[in-house]
Amino acid sequence: MDRYSFDVERSHLLPHAGLSRRTLNPFWYKELRPSCCGPINDQPTLWEAILPKQCLGLPPALAEVDRLLDDPAFFAPFRPFFTLGTGRPSIPMETYLRMMFLRSRYDLGFERLCAEVVDSLAWRRFCRIPLGDRVPHPSTLEKITSRCGEAAIAGLNETLLAKAKDAGVVRLEKIRADTTVVEANVGYPTDSGLLAKGVARIVVIIAALHNAGLAARTKARDRTGSVRRRAHDIAAWLRRRSDDAKAEVYAITAEMAAIADTSVGEARAVARNAGRTLRGLGKAAPGRSVALVAELDRLCGLVERVAAQTRVRLAGEIPDGSSRVVSLHDPDARPIAKGRLGKPVEFGYKAQVVDNADGIVLDHHVVMGNPPDAPMLAPAVERIRRRFGRAPAAVTADRGYGEAKVDAELNALGVKRVYIPRKGKPNAARKKVQRGRGFVKMVKWRTGSEARISCLKRDAGWRRTLFDGIEGAQTWCGWGVLSQNAVKIAKLIEAEPPKTSPSQREESTAASGRAGAGPPGKLREPAA
Repeated sequence: MDRYSFDVERSHLLPHAGLSRRTLNPFWYKELRPSCCGPINDQPTLWEAILPKQCLGLPPALAEVDRLLDDPAFFAPFRPFFTLGTGRPSIPMETYLRMMFLRSRYDLGFERLCAEVVDSLAWRRFCRIPLGDRVPHPSTLEKITSRCGEAAIAGLNETLLAKAKDAGVVRLEKIRADTTVVEANVGYPTDSGLLAKGVARIVVIIAALHNAGLAARTKARDRTGSVRRRAHDIAAWLRRRSDDAKAEVYAITAEMAAIADTSVGEARAVARNAGRTLRGLGKAAPGRSVALVAELDRLCGLVERVAAQTRVRLAGEIPDGSSRVVSLHDPDARPIAKGRLGKPVEFGYKAQVVDNADGIVLDHHVVMGNPPDAPMLAPAVERIRRRFGRAPAAVTADRGYGEAKVDAELNALGVKRVYIPRKGKPNAARKKVQRGRGFVKMVKWRTGSEARISCLKRDAGWRRTLFDGIEGAQTWCGWGVLSQNAVKIAKLIEAEPPKTSPSQREESTAASGRAGAGPPGKLREPAA
């Protein structure tokens, strides 16, 4: 008998004792509750029973989303990350899902989110947290997010779109695509600044290893003062704005690269000797020391790459943007030039957004670097076709996608009409096509994708990802898409008239016919 059957067989004992699962604890019984991936009993607690009815309601928009998320299908993406019989019980995933929706919807940090939920009766009820229970700690939400990662949020978005498909609120008459940059959580990077930070961080980690008694006899000099002094000198010379100042800056930067190489050599010796000691301890090796050695190896590799790209720049060449390091804590971020006047170069990740006429994001994709737009469109349409069972009737995008190959790929996927202006100067035949009334109308409608991206940046946190790495950026953007789609799909489902079966329609027609010979759906006035 597993824990789930044990819970089901004994659940009838709770009502006879005058208790419910929820009045006891949001975790229910620790020994009875099968897992965190199940619904919470919505029976009101004693504290909620004595409150006025006006205090128990939800705002209209939040109530619509509450009804949308009240579906066990949203628990399935979390099941692979939890086990039934081992580990400490987690918070209910229903509570986690709803709290993460609020965090993305209102662009809150984890600590601010928990504080707002504690302070709001409506948000407590939306998150299914009884008044007598504690709100989850911010670190709990952070750990679950890190554990589940991008796979869980991708599954949630798929479940939400499948629910919208079943409700019949997804329109595929026309879709539009565009790309944007999701900035990483980094400041404006310079090679000299990265070298100074890298050397200082190496010194801190080596000191921690020495304090732990590892590689104590391996010498490593603290060069933090040397690199910081030279970084300050660079800032002073740059204020002069002369050719001599430029030459001096190049010379100082070369000295910093040499210092960084020396520090990396010493750090690798410390990591090698410390690793040898930890391997000798086997399973008894402290986890913190093992993590410090791994972090030191990772940091040494990054500082070496920064020193190499610095020498490329000093040689008068431009480093390859697809592999350039712009951050030590987010090594996957890349410089991306999108041609914006205020920000000619941004540092982060490239994201493609595909939405329809109702503003539902049908597909999104976050990638490293700045790949060309054109090859990204056909895979997105293929995912949409697989998701909804049919291809969109019309597709439009900006000139960055304008290639004959893209049109052919979309037609092969079942798209009937493609409205994408071609790159370069079109010939007479193509010019006639692009000046057609329908083509111009669709291209004008495409500009609305800029507004969709603006809403994602303003309301869903797409302006800057606070999670590091490509997987962190995908997770961050996925939660933003979920919050946007949940609001829109909930409104569409609420506005959609209830579907009736053929037998119900026949009964309705027969009833209207018996009532009188007036128009369908109207009753005849009774005879006087």
